[in-house]
Amino acid sequence: MSKERIYLFDTTLRDGAQTEGVDFTVEDKNKIASSLSNIGIDYIEGGWPGANPTDTSFFNHPPSLSSHLVAFGMTKRSGRSCENDPGISSIINAKINHVCIVGKSWDFHVDVALGISKDENLNNIKETASYFIKNNKEFMFDAEHFFDGYKNNKDYALSCIKSAYDNGARWIVLCDTNGGTLPNEIGEIVSEVSNVIPNDHLGIHAHNDTGNAVANSLSAVLAGARQIQGTLNGLGERCGNANLVTIIPTLVLKKTFNSKFETNITKKGLTNLTDCSRLLDEVLNKTSNKHAPYVGASAFAHKGGLHVSAVEKDPKTYEHINPQDVGNERAIIVSDQAGRSNILSRLEKLGIQINKDDPKIQTILDEVKDREFTGYSYDGADASFELLSRRLLGEIPSYIQIKNYEVKVVKNTSDKNINSVAKAFLLVDGKEIVCEGEGNGPVNALDQAIRKNLDNIGKYSDYLKDLRLVDYKVRILNSGTNATTRVSIESIDDKGKSWFTVGVSPNIIEASFRALLDSIDYKLYKENAPSSTI
Repeated sequence: MSKERIYLFDTTLRDGAQTEGVDFTVEDKNKIASSLSNIGIDYIEGGWPGANPTDTSFFNHPPSLSSHLVAFGMTKRSGRSCENDPGISSIINAKINHVCIVGKSWDFHVDVALGISKDENLNNIKETASYFIKNNKEFMFDAEHFFDGYKNNKDYALSCIKSAYDNGARWIVLCDTNGGTLPNEIGEIVSEVSNVIPNDHLGIHAHNDTGNAVANSLSAVLAGARQIQGTLNGLGERCGNANLVTIIPTLVLKKTFNSKFETNITKKGLTNLTDCSRLLDEVLNKTSNKHAPYVGASAFAHKGGLHVSAVEKDPKTYEHINPQDVGNERAIIVSDQAGRSNILSRLEKLGIQINKDDPKIQTILDEVKDREFTGYSYDGADASFELLSRRLLGEIPSYIQIKNYEVKVVKNTSDKNINSVAKAFLLVDGKEIVCEGEGNGPVNALDQAIRKNLDNIGKYSDYLKDLRLVDYKVRILNSGTNATTRVSIESIDDKGKSWFTVGVSPNIIEASFRALLDSIDYKLYKENAPSSTI
């Protein structure tokens, strides 16, 4: 029995670009389009040529893709021919073979938004479809607000999509533009529409305003739709679009779908999914959602000792797919809920060879639990955990020792600025080194005190020149003026290697300094720096 083909249509660069705060450059669009193509996406909607300089430039010099590049636009304006419509002319001039044109299918919108007659709207759809077909374009019709239109005036909504289909449209895409339709409604309506438009010409475009865009898209497929439109990470206006990063592995890996349908996504393409998702976040300069299905850093993270023990025996006990299938990886979390299995797994991942019966495993476990009781958290502080473990195993040399430090906060009454001054007394090879620095806060001042005196700390200066702090987070663990503070620091070097460290103390400066020192020690250890003599 042959499987039916599902086509995947990405609109990150068009509909996703309508997200508040998102503004893609041409370079951004090229990067994202290439990454999508490497996954195996059938159609990539690049934007609206003529609508803005970025989209126009992108289509003037499109990237080389294995996917079909699609130009977006709208049906011709009333009172104009297609030949004299600037928007349509821009698409024709873009020399793109695939076009997706949006048109109204809800009579309420025709009356209120367009202010034209229903027949005139039908004629605009007809003429637009015919014109693109005449110009040898693969024509797709996005039936805007179709589901609302169908529920309000079924006959008119159907007449809109028939006007496009009867005049050559390859795809009729049913849009839940306001995102208010539920999965059961989607299934019922798509099933009814499939009696009018053949399944292999039907698509779905779902928005996420009820949190059901993915479910709606999958319901549409089961009801007859054979094209799915969506975006990377669910990017899109208001609450976003259907998240293709969730939809794709569901189609490919889940029996309900892969037993009946096939896509253009190969096993190799699927392994690019996590990187593609995180690339978008990198372009947007935002932190990736750790808990995103399939691709999140915590999607296959195991914390409870019972869970870890079972996963070590067989990952299927607590994993619904193999994380490597989507380019992700398993994470074993060390915390106060950890057991010996957690510790063993983490040590193995760090390349630390140790017998499972070695009593030092229990020593590490007990130390972790004791520290987490006082406020430490090693969930997101891999570097601090590695240092702790290797210290208990006697593998970390002594590097830079801190004899003492002092910090002053000074307010300048004349300009109302508040500055911090720090002095740290370091010991390297038994020699005391005094480091001083200023900053916009006490932690910044301590960091600057060490950073600006690297040339004075002898043999360690070259190892630390490229060390930079890129993130600093503070959490107050309990209330009151004597509350315990936990500080998390993310560091990076010129090789692009990043690591996370943690410090805890009732004093925020001390907590910060402990996290900072762990960051320095981790860098020195990974660079195989020599130990300090007493």
